Amino acid sequence: MLTTRFVTGAPNWLDLGTSDIEGATSFYGGLFGWQFQSAGPDAGGYGFFQLAGKTAAGGMQTTPDQGLPSWTVYFQTPDADATAKAVEQAKGSVLMQPMDVMSEGRMAIIADEAGVPFGIWQPGGIKGIDVAGEPGSLCWVELYTADIPAAAAFYHSVFRWETSAMEFPGGTYICVNPEGAAEADIFGGVVALADDPVEAESGAYWLPYFEVDDTDATVGKAQELGGTLRMAATDVPGVGRVARLADPYGARFAVIKSVSPQG
Repeated sequence: MLTTRFVTGAPNWLDLGTSDIEGATSFYGGLFGWQFQSAGPDAGGYGFFQLAGKTAAGGMQTTPDQGLPSWTVYFQTPDADATAKAVEQAKGSVLMQPMDVMSEGRMAIIADEAGVPFGIWQPGGIKGIDVAGEPGSLCWVELYTADIPAAAAFYHSVFRWETSAMEFPGGTYICVNPEGAAEADIFGGVVALADDPVEAESGAYWLPYFEVDDTDATVGKAQELGGTLRMAATDVPGVGRVARLADPYGARFAVIKSVSPQG
């Protein structure tokens, strides 16, 4: 599972781009107990979602020309410029060129070979999120794609990710982990769009999962706060109880009550 013991290639940040940051703060505050803290006057409206004083995610208000409201997952790199070049060599694209974020780190926004956007973060003053794998925080990421072998080849080329197959009743789930990492360091999976009717219509993207104490109660609270249920709460044997949601502005995410939240 995901932890804050960050290694190259693993998720180390995520942020929300939304059409209404005040509304999103109210929604996620009611759902996860987050509070929004501005990053300061020079940050262009960017801020941090705090969980009990620890940064769980970033977020800011965006305009329609910046895309639909969504979550962006970032992966750790020791050299954002070199990773951006590796992306282009692997037939991906650089949507936002590497740039310094004050003294906090260096970032870029990338698209893989299928056009799925994600971020890269080269740590500086900010190493990454302060909390992971605990209720109200990021615990897993999942890529929905039309072509698993092509996606696996792309991310292996860029981050040296390794894949492994996990058998489930009715199918196989592809897990990903940093190069040479142990099983406990598996942080996400890859799912074929054709195998999931819920996601097939929406197209390829990265989906963040947040740990919760009670999946059904979280679903009910999300709907009460104006969110949308995209997939009803479902038990996954040996993994946990999962549901997929969207916030009131359309940003998609999932929640899970894991069988073993700390791995």
